[in-house]
Amino acid sequence: MRVGIVILPEHRWWIAEPKWRAAEEYGFHHAWTYDHLGWRTLVDGPWFGAVPTLTAAALVTSRIRLGTFVASPNFRHPVPFARELLTIDDVSDGRFTLGVGAGGDGYDTVVQGAKPLLPRDRTARFGEFVELLDQLLIKDRTSWHGEFFSAEEARSAPGCVQRPRVPFVVAANGPKAMSVAARFGQGWVTTGPPTEDHETWWSGVAQLSEQFTETLATQGRTSRVNRYLNLDSAPVYSLTSVQCFVDAVGRAAELGFTDVVAHWPRHDGIYSGSEQVVEDVAADVLPTLDRHL
Repeated sequence: MRVGIVILPEHRWWIAEPKWRAAEEYGFHHAWTYDHLGWRTLVDGPWFGAVPTLTAAALVTSRIRLGTFVASPNFRHPVPFARELLTIDDVSDGRFTLGVGAGGDGYDTVVQGAKPLLPRDRTARFGEFVELLDQLLIKDRTSWHGEFFSAEEARSAPGCVQRPRVPFVVAANGPKAMSVAARFGQGWVTTGPPTEDHETWWSGVAQLSEQFTETLATQGRTSRVNRYLNLDSAPVYSLTSVQCFVDAVGRAAELGFTDVVAHWPRHDGIYSGSEQVVEDVAADVLPTLDRHL
């Protein structure tokens, strides 16, 4: 089991930098940040861009994998975004993973004056977004025309450090998005079902995992696809205590997940908790998981 940590892009760099360094020193396998223009209850507070944040994090770390959790087509076009991904992959010397999802309704959409898409259109746009990014990051030149995105002789030199391209971890809870994950993902990530009941959430996660297994079979996918679980989409924050974290990781492992992702504790509001729990998890839990990789 590999463990990742999300560091929200809400702090000035002199505060954020030690967290990214600590994530590596503590032994987390991957570290992520949100890719939004603003997010939920934090929309009126400080917020920084994901790409420059991850680029800065790459310069103060040397081993830990870094990624978006998750990027979406809500405010991005694949052509310029591919250039940014090439850059992060280069600066990090091949330690970058693209977490990518369909995006939902909310600030990212309305702040640009756009009307929210119907769910079926959002899923269709997502499929185009991932497919075009795949082409842009693999091919030297790409011409591609879809309903939502197009590219005309888009160049991609010098290409990714990681070959054939940076790995994709595709967020998917529905059948169509799962098909995208099965086709293009080196990893699949789920948030589980929306519910306030803890046991119902875990039951839903199990059902989604089974559904993804069926999707892989339908797609004829035979190569390994890692499975990521966002622990903090559950009704209970995973880093409430060390025991809470241990229990969550154990349940995820039983369901066949290869990776789990938690969130760095905040002082108040969402993901409210103590950084001491992170230190204790790093000291007492992560080394035991390493022995079982």
